Amino acid sequence: MNHSYAVAAVVGVVLATVLIGALGLRISRTTSDFYVASRTVGPRLNAAAISGEYLSAASFLGIAGLVLVQGPSMLWYPVGYTAGYLVLLLLVAAPLRRSGAYTLSDFAEARLESPLVRRVASLFVVGIGWLYLLPQLQGAGLTLEILTGAPDWVGGLVVALVVTGIVAAGGMRSITFVQAFQYGLKLAALLVPAFFLLAAWCGDGTPQARFDAPAVLRDHTSVKVAETVRVRVDAPVTLTVTGSVDGETYDGRTLALGRGGHLVERGTELAFPAGSPVPERVPDGDGGDGVGGGSGGAGATGGDESPLDPLDLSGAFTGSGAGHRLYATYGLILATFLGAMGLPHVAVRFYTSPNGRAARRTTLVVLGLVGVFYLLPPLYGALGRIYAPELALTGASDAAVLVLPRRMLGGVLGDLLGALLAGGACAAFLSTASGLTMSVAGVLTQDVLPARGVRHFRLATLLATAVPLGAGLVASHVPVADAVGLAFAVSASSFCPLLVLGIWWRRLTPPGAVAGLLLGGGCALAAVMATRAGLAPGGWPHTLMAWPAVWSVPLGFLSMILVSLATPGRVPAGTSRILARLHLPEEVDGRPEPHPRAYSGRERGAGRESGISKSRLLNSLLRTARSGGTLPEGVPSREVLSDEVPSEEVHSNGSGR
Repeated sequence: MNHSYAVAAVVGVVLATVLIGALGLRISRTTSDFYVASRTVGPRLNAAAISGEYLSAASFLGIAGLVLVQGPSMLWYPVGYTAGYLVLLLLVAAPLRRSGAYTLSDFAEARLESPLVRRVASLFVVGIGWLYLLPQLQGAGLTLEILTGAPDWVGGLVVALVVTGIVAAGGMRSITFVQAFQYGLKLAALLVPAFFLLAAWCGDGTPQARFDAPAVLRDHTSVKVAETVRVRVDAPVTLTVTGSVDGETYDGRTLALGRGGHLVERGTELAFPAGSPVPERVPDGDGGDGVGGGSGGAGATGGDESPLDPLDLSGAFTGSGAGHRLYATYGLILATFLGAMGLPHVAVRFYTSPNGRAARRTTLVVLGLVGVFYLLPPLYGALGRIYAPELALTGASDAAVLVLPRRMLGGVLGDLLGALLAGGACAAFLSTASGLTMSVAGVLTQDVLPARGVRHFRLATLLATAVPLGAGLVASHVPVADAVGLAFAVSASSFCPLLVLGIWWRRLTPPGAVAGLLLGGGCALAAVMATRAGLAPGGWPHTLMAWPAVWSVPLGFLSMILVSLATPGRVPAGTSRILARLHLPEEVDGRPEPHPRAYSGRERGAGRESGISKSRLLNSLLRTARSGGTLPEGVPSREVLSDEVPSEEVHSNGSGR
């Protein structure tokens, strides 16, 4: 590929992102603009922004790689990612907006009136956010490495720097415009090359992709193995080897690989003649399970020795047991269907809607935008199975989207379309990372850092990106879709029970909520992390731990329900009031105001709507509390006494102090 085209495309996307972010900065005049875009984002713009941040590296690159490796069973990923918003639309969207909560931690405290629940929820918000950020930064490194030859850490560093600058400078107003633009760019980046690729496929006689047998190389192909892997050959194959296979060194000699397993050392180059089946990567010691999400073969792939895919999450879909496949399918469905509502960057965006009705309309538009986008990645996966099947052996199946134009079209057209896809991939990393950074930094500002304010929010932005960037250097080559699936599983097991029961069940208590978060989300996190670390035994225990949502989601719900029923005296006193606010339309209950801790006391709806400066309103509340007077309902004196009026405060008319 012509590296100059790819570099120009990536630089162009970065510059466009910065310029659009600067536009948002120019119109961000109030604290409310910075944190929630003044709660004035319409359904169409908000839906485009949500779709932009939701369609991450796992969607743009990972789904195509999964389909290439595992086949049609991986279509549950796009179905689940899309259907998650249907569940969110029906159960959560409008009540969450009416709650006035800026973060999930704010919702937990407002609903249950418990600082402990807030602290536990904050831990999960930060943890899920970092788990989701990690594959975005690593995917950026993979993209730049393939397209430009740069070291794999460069892409993640570039994305982290750009995102930190945009979020710290412009806040939510800037991010909204940036993410809406990047959704359109990502859709165009996949749609335009797809027409040319389909035309080339038709001109080639429409060869069919087979997923019930090993992929076959159409041309003479040389593959260099980056890490030591174990492969399985279903039928004898003759190839040329430069390196070490099964402990014996070869220097460009011909080798006939017999049926069975073989060990290929790192750095070995394998040259296959046209028509050769692609060997399947298998776990070390047994070939029964496969691996997806970035490496592996059609049936059994990956390897414990290879850091390209250190755990076998998706292998249950193609393992030998029908029970494993069925269980893994249900695990994927539950994680993706129920996990979307608990993603911190998704929850934050709903508070930018003017009211609950707008939030519900926004979700409906998101369903359409996301559904259209997800029609395209499986197409690239199927074409990759035909024209680039060796990616399954090298562990770089996530790169199928990027290499297909050059492989199928070649020449300047292939380079230009590859550059367009590179720009779309860059937009995927930037948009999702921006939303995640915004949500994680908001929680860090409110619950971790000793002081609050826009200045400390900017400091939290640095921390929000630095931790996953450093983790990416240690946990190298974590498969994109697997890492995102981990975040969905933890979200479904922790925040899904909290949101559903918190909105629809009045008997939920703080001890029940804490028990459900720790048992449901904590066990899901521990199970998948143990699997990733190679601690899970083989067979059913491995499948149960790799796909925990089947048992961890019910565990979260049951824990919250049973502990709440056992502590009936701990039902919050304001439960009826908050539930009425969640379910009554704004015309009946009145326009919702933020939870007292939202924005750290910087933005009160009454002050904005009455034309009073927010600092004057807060100082009035402060004097009332200190003099022993009666505060308005819902404003705890401890909050008013503890919060300082920030120096960045602005008047409701948009002018600075």
